[in-house]
Order: sequence, then structure tokens, then C-alpha cells
Amino acid sequence: MTSPGSRTVRTARAADVGALVDLVESAYRGDRSRIGWTHEADLLDGQRADADMVTAAVTHPAGAMLVAEEGTEIVACCQLERHDDHAYFGMFAVSPSRQGGGLGRELLAEAERFALREWGAGEMRMTVITQREDLIAWYQRRGYTRTGELTPFPYGDERFGLPRRPDLAFETLTRKLG
Repeated sequence: MTSPGSRTVRTARAADVGALVDLVESAYRGDRSRIGWTHEADLLDGQRADADMVTAAVTHPAGAMLVAEEGTEIVACCQLERHDDHAYFGMFAVSPSRQGGGLGRELLAEAERFALREWGAGEMRMTVITQREDLIAWYQRRGYTRTGELTPFPYGDERFGLPRRPDLAFETLTRKLG
């Protein structure tokens, strides 16, 4: 797809699942994630993604998982799902040691181009934990709008982590494409 310098962006393959699980976990949970700024380690313990979740994203018939590679190392990823009137953006992770250098911004832009070019999506949607004000502000600087539409956090479902506080919720953000 794209190739800024020695970086390439491509769709994920089944052979990438292990590396993708490790990348997502390193970006969001535990002490490794604290190297970067996008972690949820103060909000959630436990896992962020497992092999089944990532495999489902990689093989989803109405979706794609994009990966950014530097050489042979996967350094960032995101999940896209095609819906009738929009594309959903999720499972966005950038290696903590590479956060803050523009890689996330580049992959988000590539995901938007992909959704528009491949699926004709007129809008991108995502959900972000409401307590992640710094991350929401980052998306707003990239043209995303808060909708005020809230979805409860799936308390009791350990596949999504172990909450460290009782007030977590997701807010939907949107951006028109094209």
C-alpha cells in the first residue's frame, strides 16, 4: 500500500496474529505500555486482546486489519470493519517506543484512505473510553467529532480487561471521509 521511507502498510495475514496480540498488549496494558502515551494501564488491568479476537479481526469477511511494518517488524496496526454507511476503526496500536513520532497519524490517514477507496465509506466511526481525554483530543485534532453517544464498558467480561474504576464508558467519535 504505502511505503514512507522503509515503512510499509499492508493487510494482516493469519501468520501475523501472534505479533499483533503482543503489539496491542504492549501498547495498552501493563508496565510495557507506560513507555508510550496511549496506554490504559491506569484504567484497566488484564488483557486488551487475545489470539481469538485478533484472528477474528484479520479474517472478518467485511473487514481488514492494516499493519505498518518497518523491515520485518510490525510496529502499528488497526482494525477496520465495513458497515452500510460507515467504516468502524478499532484495535489501533502503535509500539510504545514509536509513539509520538507521527506513525499513528500516518496509519490513521491510511485507514481512512482505505475505507474510502476500497469500500466507498463516507464516514469513519470509533469508540474511545471517555476517561481518555488526551486520546480523544488527539482524534479531534485529526478531524473527529465527539457525538455524546455513550456505550457502557462490558464489566464482567474479562476479554476486555479488568476495570480499575467503576465509571468506564465508551464514546463514539466520527469523521466524514472524502
